[in-house]
Amino acid sequence: MSRICQITGKRLVVGNNVSHSKRRTKRVFLPNLFDKKFYLPEEDRWVALKVSAAGIRNIGKNGLKKALEDAKSKGYIKSY
Repeated sequence: MSRICQITGKRLVVGNNVSHSKRRTKRVFLPNLFDKKFYLPEEDRWVALKVSAAGIRNIGKNGLKKALEDAKSKGYIKSY
């Protein structure tokens, strides 16, 4: 599985390392991802997701069911 948050859709971003002499070389900024299990009481089961720290806060704020529905409508996950 790739390095993409299943809730927010965050993925790696490409940028530059800039040295003191202003020489630029390419680098990759990785999202802060965690493999985490969440309990879905509506279906009485556990759901394993790869989520970013922002995704965990989003689930805490809006609830797991709403976060999964929003992610599915945006195409970040196929099914849960």
